[in-house]
Amino acid sequence: MKHESSVTQESFDSLLAWLDTDRDQAAGKYELIRRRLIKLFTCRGRHDAEELADETINRVTVKASQVARDFVGDPSRYFYGVAQKVLLEAMRSKPPQTPPELPTPDESEETEREDACLQRCLDELTSANRKLLLDYYQNDKRAKINHRKEMAARLGIAQNALRIRVHRIKAPVERCMLACLAEAQPA
Repeated sequence: MKHESSVTQESFDSLLAWLDTDRDQAAGKYELIRRRLIKLFTCRGRHDAEELADETINRVTVKASQVARDFVGDPSRYFYGVAQKVLLEAMRSKPPQTPPELPTPDESEETEREDACLQRCLDELTSANRKLLLDYYQNDKRAKINHRKEMAARLGIAQNALRIRVHRIKAPVERCMLACLAEAQPA
């Protein structure tokens, strides 16, 4: 399934320019897309989710300069379209035989850094905003939908207004996380 990749610095720069004119914002979007791709592949039962996410990103990177000219809308949607094709190819080939490896100490340390940064960034919020944000992301599937409806009703606002409010609270937390993780990177 692996394709020869001709990812160059120029093609990667084109990708970042397509994601956002501000390079820092583009890097944040890149990381968010990568995390979501990994989650998408993991939810589809793939133990090689990170490899598939990287393959998807490589394919998009190679075509970014061409696609950016004509593509209208959120670039992440293009990534998800490519991811579906990568997933179909992976499913046609032999599924991975090895189970996922246990996290190495380095991965545990990275998770601990992420948790510490998240806690630090959440602590910067007011208690009401922190509670709203944490409450918003509770539950899964149907329970999540029902919970969010109840939250909106309890606050006396429409569900879309709730989504916008949470997005406005979450945006500085994401920026804080990126900054914190950059600071916490081992030398």
